[in-house]
Amino acid sequence: MGEPALDQGSYNYCALPLAVYASRPDKSLGRIYPSAESKFRTCFQRDRDRIIHCSAFRRLKYKTQVFIYHTGDHYRTRLTHTLEVAQVARTLARALMVNEDLAETVALAHDLGHAPFAHLGEDVLKECMKDVGGFDHNDQSLRVLTVLERKYPDWPGLNLTWETLEGVVKHNGPVDDTDLPITAKMLQGQTDLRLETYASIEAQCAALADDIAYNNHDVEDGVHAGLFTLTDIRDVKLMAGIMDSIRQQYPDISNDLMICAVIREMIGAMVVDVLTETRRRLEALNPQTPEDIRTAGRAMVDFSEPMLEQVNELRHFLRTRMYQHDKVVSTRKESSKIVEALYHAFVEGNKEMPEEWQEYMKNAEGKVARARVVADYIAGMTDRYAMREHERLFS
Repeated sequence: MGEPALDQGSYNYCALPLAVYASRPDKSLGRIYPSAESKFRTCFQRDRDRIIHCSAFRRLKYKTQVFIYHTGDHYRTRLTHTLEVAQVARTLARALMVNEDLAETVALAHDLGHAPFAHLGEDVLKECMKDVGGFDHNDQSLRVLTVLERKYPDWPGLNLTWETLEGVVKHNGPVDDTDLPITAKMLQGQTDLRLETYASIEAQCAALADDIAYNNHDVEDGVHAGLFTLTDIRDVKLMAGIMDSIRQQYPDISNDLMICAVIREMIGAMVVDVLTETRRRLEALNPQTPEDIRTAGRAMVDFSEPMLEQVNELRHFLRTRMYQHDKVVSTRKESSKIVEALYHAFVEGNKEMPEEWQEYMKNAEGKVARARVVADYIAGMTDRYAMREHERLFS
């Protein structure tokens, strides 16, 4: 951000002591395009700040998590979900004495590639793109970071560190390199992300934080939307135990305060379980370097088996009672028609894209390249912008 750089290594400090297996900024493998570092911020802090200031991050405000933005002001959006993931990731990272900045950075980046209208928008783009290179929201996040964001005259993308890019690609585990999506394949040609190994412990914190965040906030949003009740969620073992404990302590608690207390206690229970299980695995492995985490053969940050069983029960409840609810499905079906109509209108060339994107189309050679430009344009849309474009073109 315009700060003068100091000599090599002078900016490499952290606010707290780090474990020997944590990612250290002074040991970073650097950036694809060499760049002087900051006087006051570590390289991972700069990555985080570049993401926060990018256009794709701001657009998450009007992208669906479960409920389309106009359904109500209090439901989670893709932006508030991302912030909740970052909060849990920081908590896990600090408790484990690993790099909080890197964990937060991966968390903030993980959903930048989501299409409008949540996973249904992604499903439509997958179907449309199946014969012209495919579409995957994780790879699209990487594409946003390395290609689509245009903030600097010297390079495409945000020019993030190797560790951040590795975390985005591998936060869910090792990646099969036999059929890589387009951006991961491109990036692998520029720098070896060591796809066969696990990611850093910080990226693993971000991945588990994602699970903890959405499993909890979707319960709260589902109750507020009237898709199920507090009585219904007692069918989930983890929820029932927590509710009984709260009711015993506060016999006359209102339903509104009850759901807040349940979510608070459930997040706490999951975080404690992850920290306990992770410390157990770390003690067994006794890692001495970040490399030991990558080559451990399994994830270090995870739920215990008993907690995972209960979390899977909660996931099943949310899938059947919320994600497949008629109210949610019917709204999403209408949204899918919007994405599909926009894709065909632009890829067939019978409707005009905005001027900037028309230039990209002119420079795209062949059917596959043109389809990718259309997919990039649509994936970057917010829900409301997609609706407006559809209305402009077809009303």
